[in-house]
Amino acid sequence: MAEIFELRKFVAPEFIIGVDARKLAGRYAKNFGAEHVLLVTGPVIINSGWVADIISSLDNEGIKYTLFPDVSPNPREHQVMKGADIYKKAGCDVIVAVGGGSMIDCAKGIGIVVSNKQHILEFEGVDNVRIPAPPLICIPTTAGSAADVSQFAIINDTERRVKIAIISKKIVPDISLCDPVPLTTLTSELTANTGVDALVHSIEAYVSNASSPVTDIQALESIRLISAYLPLAFHNPEHIGYRYKTMLGSLLAGLAFSNASLGAVHAMAHSLGGLSDLPHGKCNALLLESVINFNFEACPERYETIARTMNVDCSSHEPAEIKKKLLSAVQVLKTELGITDRLRDLGVLREDIPSLAKSAILDPCLATNPRRPELRDLEHMYEEAF
Repeated sequence: MAEIFELRKFVAPEFIIGVDARKLAGRYAKNFGAEHVLLVTGPVIINSGWVADIISSLDNEGIKYTLFPDVSPNPREHQVMKGADIYKKAGCDVIVAVGGGSMIDCAKGIGIVVSNKQHILEFEGVDNVRIPAPPLICIPTTAGSAADVSQFAIINDTERRVKIAIISKKIVPDISLCDPVPLTTLTSELTANTGVDALVHSIEAYVSNASSPVTDIQALESIRLISAYLPLAFHNPEHIGYRYKTMLGSLLAGLAFSNASLGAVHAMAHSLGGLSDLPHGKCNALLLESVINFNFEACPERYETIARTMNVDCSSHEPAEIKKKLLSAVQVLKTELGITDRLRDLGVLREDIPSLAKSAILDPCLATNPRRPELRDLEHMYEEAF
């Protein structure tokens, strides 16, 4: 009974989900007392036309803005520092992030630096952000990272060639405007990579040793939604109903992992992305089966529930059979989404594996993995994905 009554803490931002939620950016900036917004985004998002909608909503409220469009996939520490400098010089008071996880993580980093007046790399780890960031409004344009609702920010340390994780309730955004409409311009590759990222979030949150009844509900519904609707959205990119379901799945996954944390897939993907600059979702996709194979014995009942949620036949109740079927289901889903690469196909060298493992074993996401890997275990999982 003690477990049932165990005290648990949860964090979540205010969020609005639905068609045209993005157009509320100006209204919420005004609610936060904004006079001059730093608008953090990237060139692809600008070219898609979605930033123009945000600018229009700010104009309608008479709010000035300064555009910071220099965010790349896998945001770099120097981009964060440049954005913070522009924020201060322009006299900004609120940050609006438009884009996927890279833009939102960069915006979080900018807020940390502005408030705490230190270099972004000094905040690596858990609960190292002392002063809360300025108000942050997020408009996600992918159904994947859920950075818009989480207490995580991932920044590339270009000198060490690793991704650092910053985890703090002080960087949970103030509001997320979850609008499925911008998803309709995602490429098929981005749809696939970001969607699998969301699926990994929910799987890792469900098997996390910090999971709870609240995060379990969120994670399982996310797994159900994404496994059912991601292929439909992939094949029917302009179908707003399918896009809405994937966005809802991503949102629920974000709420789950923000409070239950993640595991070995993300620890290894952070290391891989830091070294190779590959898309984060693709890194997760390449490593998922290896980690399920390693973790399964630690919580077979949990993985059986995941399998059932993905409509896998678990009537045998034999753990070995269920593991085999779950791995097959993941592989079938990835193949349908066009994710068929191995690490070796993407420029990773076998001699990179020891350094990848050494970086991954230091990642805070490993603390909540259901089975504690040794360095050799991490090397073996990379080798399996090679």
